[in-house]
Amino acid sequence: MRTLHRVPVSFFGIVLGVFGLGSAWRYGAGVGLVPHWVGEVGVLAGCAVWVLLALIYAYRVLDARAAVVAEWRDPATFAFISLVPAGAVLVSVGVHPYVPGVAAVLLWTGVVGQLAFAAVRYAPLWTGTQPIEATTPALYLPTVGANFISAIGLGSAGHAELGHLFLGAGVISWLTLEPPITHRLRTGPETAPPRRGVVGVQLAPAFVACYAYLSVNGGTFDHVALALLGYGVLQLVLMLRLWRWVLAGGFTPGLWAFSFGLAAMCNTGLRLAHARPGTALGVVGVTTVAIGTALLLALVVATLGSLARGRLLPPPAPLLGPNDQAVAVGGPSR
Repeated sequence: MRTLHRVPVSFFGIVLGVFGLGSAWRYGAGVGLVPHWVGEVGVLAGCAVWVLLALIYAYRVLDARAAVVAEWRDPATFAFISLVPAGAVLVSVGVHPYVPGVAAVLLWTGVVGQLAFAAVRYAPLWTGTQPIEATTPALYLPTVGANFISAIGLGSAGHAELGHLFLGAGVISWLTLEPPITHRLRTGPETAPPRRGVVGVQLAPAFVACYAYLSVNGGTFDHVALALLGYGVLQLVLMLRLWRWVLAGGFTPGLWAFSFGLAAMCNTGLRLAHARPGTALGVVGVTTVAIGTALLLALVVATLGSLARGRLLPPPAPLLGPNDQAVAVGGPSR
């Protein structure tokens, strides 16, 4: 069971990608593009991953408290904890057609949970405790990503007006956070190769904002949605230009940070392609869906390959031996 101690909270990012891809193709099935089961497999797989990771996280809280506390305190990783309640909101969307009562509990628990996390852990950053080297796109997750996900969940459950509140919270948080985050990315210090996957979160805000906006406005692809999608496409172009730099450290599970944006890109792209068939905008929609789906499937394949080779989890934390030298315990060698 000690292997479970090494499952980092950042793995909750996998939920966003798997569920989001399934959600996109659930919509695709609804408009007759693919069989119904295609979307449902992805959605339910994402839900299952969240349940599994939530159980592992609960186990770690009980049996590996020091590691959990370290993640909470670490300025580079704490933001991923917000994906625990945010993931519950996504699961509520996924299971609503099957168990609406359970979905309602998950929705409100997730919404309240992400707000509580922002208040307890994120708010103290305003006292000047965040080091500049940890000012990465991961900081979008607690107040931007989690609020957009809440808007998506509330809109999908028929609470569009409440969803607008969270959409506004996410948009304003995004606009205030992007300048310092992109300034830090431009001016350094340079992100180390093993951690460069976190830059992938930069792809998410525009596409997720667009998806959230469509979730609360009835699905109308108006000029606001187009503007948000346009900025997302710009981020995609920039990310594609940097692919060699991002992959300099090889494949790591941290690359799932890209999945949030890629999944939202698939969701918005499918809706655009359906709303503007046979037009230049329709081509943009189809192109983004194709790129997003291909890259997400590549992430899934690479992750399963790493799991099969025993390289998915980070190495065991060192313990101090009698001579104060680090001694690795448990787990395979790399």
